[in-house]
Amino acid sequence: MKRTSLTIYSAAHFWVDFSCALLMFRCISSASDFALCLLLYNFFAFAMQMPLGILADRFNHNALTAALGCILTAAAYPLCGVPVLTVCMAGLGNALFHLGGGIDTLNHSQKKGTALGIFVSPGALGLFLGTKLGKSSAPLLWIGPVGLSVFAILLLCFCSASRHGFTAASSPFRSVLLRLKRPGENATFHLKPTISPLWLIPLFLVVVLRSYMGMNQSFSWKQGVWSWLLVLALVPGKAAGGCLMDKIRPVPAAIGSLGLAALLYFGAGIPVCGTLAVFLFNMTMPITLWAAARLLPGAKGFAFGLLTFGLFLGYVPSAAGLPSLLHSSLSYVMLSLVSMALLVPPLYALQSDRKRTHHTRF
Repeated sequence: MKRTSLTIYSAAHFWVDFSCALLMFRCISSASDFALCLLLYNFFAFAMQMPLGILADRFNHNALTAALGCILTAAAYPLCGVPVLTVCMAGLGNALFHLGGGIDTLNHSQKKGTALGIFVSPGALGLFLGTKLGKSSAPLLWIGPVGLSVFAILLLCFCSASRHGFTAASSPFRSVLLRLKRPGENATFHLKPTISPLWLIPLFLVVVLRSYMGMNQSFSWKQGVWSWLLVLALVPGKAAGGCLMDKIRPVPAAIGSLGLAALLYFGAGIPVCGTLAVFLFNMTMPITLWAAARLLPGAKGFAFGLLTFGLFLGYVPSAAGLPSLLHSSLSYVMLSLVSMALLVPPLYALQSDRKRTHHTRF
């Protein structure tokens, strides 16, 4: 059942991001206030995951949350005549899907990162293909809401057929921050982190830098087939990060991927080197999410949303029209090394804590 769940969530992740990009660039890009609409969409899709993550953790109906996200995104299509309302609804649907799917994947994956890497990886391809189709004149707008409806039905059928029903199989909300309690519920909290949640700060900064890098890095050769290969490098890169972490542990995986990325960024003007650098740089995405969930084991939705808020902050400078601070291959190298310096300490703390306790609840 776990493989089936991961397959549905990963395919739905592709389709949700594909549908949102298709909607934005087919129906909204011609609006006079497109810049505002794009900002609002990203705010609802990424920044709102943090407060919504608290609610998702609390109510513990993750597949239902993901299905609701698909439905809201599909419902945004008929509202194209009101661009601001359209993008807010699509962004909200995107956020709810990612939270539901992300928390469920974290619950099923337990202490591993492979499933998380597989879940997050299809999104970049969905955004790329949705943008391409949205900018074309192909009369295929209808496939967005139809596909979203199909995935909503699949998610509802799957969770209703499972023995847990609509309630998540494990790790209900036991917030280390808010201590919310249902009436009659025992106040003992079993899902507490054994190391300081303050380690979330460097993880958060890593995500901000990764987002900023994604928005501002530029390659002169990024055209034709290389533009496709560059995007395709993101997909296996994120998936490979989770697999590598499980094989050689988080700290060596982070040092190896970011260290090699820094070396390859020296040759970023060469298509092969630049593409491989992007592949390696993005391998740390599932590792960062895994670490945040380990630091807040009873509030995975909040942890997930906190890092997506970092994605939004990394996007804001470009949305505000500020000039990029990345002007050369050396700046990419430095950003990779700074990311490694921020990421390794919390990973080492988690790794050391696991060795010390020999047992960590997740």
